[in-house]
Amino acid sequence: MSCWQTVQDYGLRAIGSGERLLPREDFTLCQQFTLIGSGMIWNIYFGLLALGIGFVLATGLAVAKGSAIRWLRKPAEWFIFLFRGSPLFIQFFFAYFFFLNLKSQAAFFDPFTAAWLGALIVLFLNTAAYSGEIFYGALRSVPKGDVEAADAYGMSGWPRFRRVVWPTMLRLAWPAYTSEAIFLFHATTLVFFSGFPAWQQRGDALYYASYFADKTFNPFIPYPILALYFILFTLVIVACFGLVNRRLNRHIPPERRQRMRLRPNLIR
Repeated sequence: MSCWQTVQDYGLRAIGSGERLLPREDFTLCQQFTLIGSGMIWNIYFGLLALGIGFVLATGLAVAKGSAIRWLRKPAEWFIFLFRGSPLFIQFFFAYFFFLNLKSQAAFFDPFTAAWLGALIVLFLNTAAYSGEIFYGALRSVPKGDVEAADAYGMSGWPRFRRVVWPTMLRLAWPAYTSEAIFLFHATTLVFFSGFPAWQQRGDALYYASYFADKTFNPFIPYPILALYFILFTLVIVACFGLVNRRLNRHIPPERRQRMRLRPNLIR
């Protein structure tokens, strides 16, 4: 079988298209690259959706935590503390059994026990808590002069937040938020180890890497391939977030701009 035929048969297997049966013998590099790359579709799915939805919630959490209204501030503080204070791996297991109990009470919760929805909810809540704390720190660092200038122009409330406070908050938080986005993308590999079952037994990239490692008794080929894919997508994230960072700092003279540096979290 040619490599092109392998790509046609297994390139979209992770989402249910193409060959149903996995190869059983004569494992080639093309098969491993293709199937592990196919599994990356799920990692991208989890990462993009969790990051996008979590960004909206994180902004609300930051504003709520910085609010003087107690009934807004306290729930945001406890939410952030809960998800930042507990391991993500434990959150996966707790959420799975929680949704499993709800499923026994109502059939509506049946999709929540699957990885495509249940694990996604855990990831988006987790990244929202970490990003919310990042945005809250940036919100407190917004120069008072910017706010006073907005007041002098007659802006207040939502117009002031949308046109002055929020862009400045994003500009200050963006380097740290980039590291959070990278960590979230890497954390999608934990879905394979969580209790959430894969959709029709078609798992993510780690699922296929583990399959080849078990069948060939050689982990030094599939796992470096998996690492290579994540390194490439990390570079894509850095490039995309770098463009946004440049856009956010377009009004600052080039010599005063702070370059975005990649500082991944080694321990979390």
